[in-house]
Amino acid sequence: MLLTDAHCHLDFPDFEKDREAMLERARKAGIKRFVLPGTTAATWQHTLDLAASHDDLHPCLGLHPYFMQEHQGDQLSHLDELLEAHSEVVAVGEIGIDFWEKPSQEERDKQWALLDAQLKLAKKHRLPAVLHIRKAMDSVSKRLRQLDLPRGGLAHAFSGSPQQARKLVDLGFKLGLGGAITYPRAKKLHEVVRQLPVSAFLLETDSPDMPVCGYQGQRNEPARITKVFQAFCDLRQESPQKLADQLEENLHQLFYFP
Repeated sequence: MLLTDAHCHLDFPDFEKDREAMLERARKAGIKRFVLPGTTAATWQHTLDLAASHDDLHPCLGLHPYFMQEHQGDQLSHLDELLEAHSEVVAVGEIGIDFWEKPSQEERDKQWALLDAQLKLAKKHRLPAVLHIRKAMDSVSKRLRQLDLPRGGLAHAFSGSPQQARKLVDLGFKLGLGGAITYPRAKKLHEVVRQLPVSAFLLETDSPDMPVCGYQGQRNEPARITKVFQAFCDLRQESPQKLADQLEENLHQLFYFP
């Protein structure tokens, strides 16, 4: 049974010393494909180069809201150019809204402007969007409904309610499930997994972040998506092979892999 890690930051410095060994562990665990989201303009080329050197790594490019201090206005035009030039890019992302640390109204406005510009690029290039959403779920859903993206996208690390989940799915988005579902206390997320159809989900690790239960404080890595999958199977109470096949179909509904 083969799985895909739909969201992992394998270009991060955390993996510089043992990236090939980490990838080999993942492949031996049955991980067949890795989707790498971009975060800053300074790292885009590294992400592209890394993906170009491995057939099973697939790049996304975007400006992450967590790194607002690093983003410059001319980077949007550069992103537009790269999306035009690199057909191997499978999505615009990781982009989104992060209000976790209660930013000022000026900072919120800057995040919205950056998100809008990148969503328009996703629409222009007919690519899905990989979204990071914290403390802004309903507002982001409203904006997505206004824009009507042709390819939908992935709501990475989804943590909302079943009602919020359905709104995103109706807009053409898949919900990214990671280490959070392996924790017994994640009752609301467990209800989302039980209530929505399997066609709504993709699995991810967000490596090196979002550790699974039992590995707190350790660097996360794609091989541990097998533990995410096991938790998913336990919650769904369905055939693991059937679930794996549907997750693979979900992936191809969203991303085009050259």
